[in-house]
Amino acid sequence: MPANQPETAAPARTGRRGVRTRVRDLVDALEHLVGGFGTALLAFAALLWLTVVALGCLAGLGRLLAPSAPRVVRSIADRERARLSRWGPEIIGPAAPPPTHLRAALGDPDGRREVRWLFVHGTLGLLLSITGVALLVYTVQDITFVLWWRWLPTDEPNTPTVVSWTVQDDSGALVVALIGVALGVLFVVFGPGMVRLQAWPGRRLLAPSGEVDLSLRVAQLSATRAAALDAHATELRRIERSLHDGTQNRLVAVTVLLGASRRALARDPSSADEMLERAQQAAEQALAELRTVVRGILPPVLADRGLAGALAGLAADSGVECEVDVDVPGRCAASVEATTYFVVAEALTNIAKHSRAHHATVTVRRRGQDLSLRIQDDGIGGADEHEGSGITGIRRRVEAHDGRLALTSPPGGPTTLQVELPCGL
Repeated sequence: MPANQPETAAPARTGRRGVRTRVRDLVDALEHLVGGFGTALLAFAALLWLTVVALGCLAGLGRLLAPSAPRVVRSIADRERARLSRWGPEIIGPAAPPPTHLRAALGDPDGRREVRWLFVHGTLGLLLSITGVALLVYTVQDITFVLWWRWLPTDEPNTPTVVSWTVQDDSGALVVALIGVALGVLFVVFGPGMVRLQAWPGRRLLAPSGEVDLSLRVAQLSATRAAALDAHATELRRIERSLHDGTQNRLVAVTVLLGASRRALARDPSSADEMLERAQQAAEQALAELRTVVRGILPPVLADRGLAGALAGLAADSGVECEVDVDVPGRCAASVEATTYFVVAEALTNIAKHSRAHHATVTVRRRGQDLSLRIQDDGIGGADEHEGSGITGIRRRVEAHDGRLALTSPPGGPTTLQVELPCGL
């Protein structure tokens, strides 16, 4: 029996982690829908205001009302950009302020795209938010109905749910609870999809236009190239310091000890053996430091065991329990695999030092021409790359490969680091 206990305990721990992950996903979905409800409600109010402005223009009040419409639309669109940027890649809005003249506003391509988003989010987005929140509220209400239905007025002990009828006994209340379970299953199945559908118009219509996106792309490439050159120079300085302060001194000591041993052989052969032993120890230390430097340049384990084996080795040496799931057919470029290795190594070090986590997961997938890396822990959250957490160094390594990094770490956790690296065909 004791021999089989670890085999049964491992699936149980995996099942508990899966349940916790699913619960967090559902909480995130609810948070997305509630946040989207706020901007959708504002978008609906803005649609009403645009209707008032249009009617005012027909009545000859266009000069008084029209200048406010672009500012209202831009303000709500910027709120949605900020909301979506907190949960994924940053969405940058137009740099120029919205035009206030009616003719210029009608000819502004960014303004027209924002109005289209306003219509979609103020209708479909609002409907999705209301549906998602209502599903969860009705789920909690109906599941707990068996506990409090007796305290309802005796003349009409009804429950406001998808189906409404008069409950007269416990069996009727149990049916209501089963309906609540069914509603909960609907939220579990369709909640994440509703979140993606609600965010899709904003990510498509509120993103920069082609010309703006191209200029931002050029600026980003210039910045990442400068960061790559700076990271390269920093790495060269690190290697030079390691060789100068460590390996070179060891080799100088070996040379000195070997010279002293030669002289000792002529004067005092008995002391030469001790000097040769010290020279051997210094040579072994120099060799170990050289191996450390080489591993810092390009870990040999990547060539020996591949990316999956190298990441498994990092997980085995991690300070927290770590599960690695790598599904990458074939090999990527050596630089991409090395960057992935260093990102995981730095992230696991940060988790062990700062997160108070008990478990971490590393997931690597090949998605078309990109290598997708996801690192998640169950720690306390609140990670900030501007407070010396090591995320800045990771971002520089990723952006040097024209990759993308997104950090999500709300207070209380979980912390998720999502990295996308181009790896070619």
